[in-house]
Amino acid sequence: MSTVPQKTLYNNVKIPCIGMGTFGSDRFTPAQVSQAVAGGIEAGYRLFDCASVYQNESLIGQVFEEAITTGKVSRSELFIASKVWNDMHGKRDVLLALAQTLKDLRLEYVDAYFVHWPFPNYHAPGCDGDARNPDSKPFSVDGFMSTWKQMERMYDMGLARCIGMSNMTVPKLEAVLPLCRVQPALMEMELHPCFQQPELFDYCIQRNILPIGFCPIGSPSRPERDKTEGDLSPLEMPEVIEIAKAHNVHPALICLKWAVQRGQIPIPFSVHEDKYVSNLRCVQEDPLTDREMEIMKTVDRNNRLIKGQVFLWEGAKGWEDLWDLDGVICK
Repeated sequence: MSTVPQKTLYNNVKIPCIGMGTFGSDRFTPAQVSQAVAGGIEAGYRLFDCASVYQNESLIGQVFEEAITTGKVSRSELFIASKVWNDMHGKRDVLLALAQTLKDLRLEYVDAYFVHWPFPNYHAPGCDGDARNPDSKPFSVDGFMSTWKQMERMYDMGLARCIGMSNMTVPKLEAVLPLCRVQPALMEMELHPCFQQPELFDYCIQRNILPIGFCPIGSPSRPERDKTEGDLSPLEMPEVIEIAKAHNVHPALICLKWAVQRGQIPIPFSVHEDKYVSNLRCVQEDPLTDREMEIMKTVDRNNRLIKGQVFLWEGAKGWEDLWDLDGVICK
């Protein structure tokens, strides 16, 4: 673990440059995910990305408690993140959500707490892609800031060492950042070779907001509702395959090497020991060359995989309205 690179956030908190995701509720049981977390700790992972909506925090919390009490790892070595779900954006609800997460994870604080999505639209766990909640609404600056002020309060209380945003766009950030008393330290967003989001990525880097990339290898096991015609897999891109052959590794590991060397934090998920061990090891050895990093830039196809269509409101034309593609917040 000592050779895993770290980054320092603007408030001097350190974070490992690769972590383990825990979203597997559509395909894996909470027990399987928590067992992977236990194996991940043994393998050397110290960053774990959790969320209440994943419905597995209580079992993962047992793993954290056992690992800490038996001396496998100290609490200070771990960087544990969680997120407030969309149905808990109401007044004082964020604190209640974090209180439940801390109880489930058996912690006194989290290292990072995120606003999972920038609006209070939510769906039932395991729903299909056609599901819609009639109470869904477009993004509201006032609504978001009401939620963010609660996040700032928890930061002040020491319940979260960092606070972050997720699934944002540049127009939304332009609207809310000037209103934030505590700036986000982290931005979680979809990032993989076929969807590099250069504008949002650079925007965050320039403002000392560190990007965390979900779906770092294209999430081949993502829910069926998130699979649409025309989706591309970075694992099948010829450029990625050729670089993988040169390094004698699986293309997935090239995606992770690229992510860390680019400057984002990938959070791959797997319940299989051989995969999560190799995911961690690959960023500690045999880096991509400068030329290979340049080739990886050409793989970008602006292909978003997690479109979020289940969060659409009445009157929205399509999933594109969630992402402000015209540079203006869609209402």
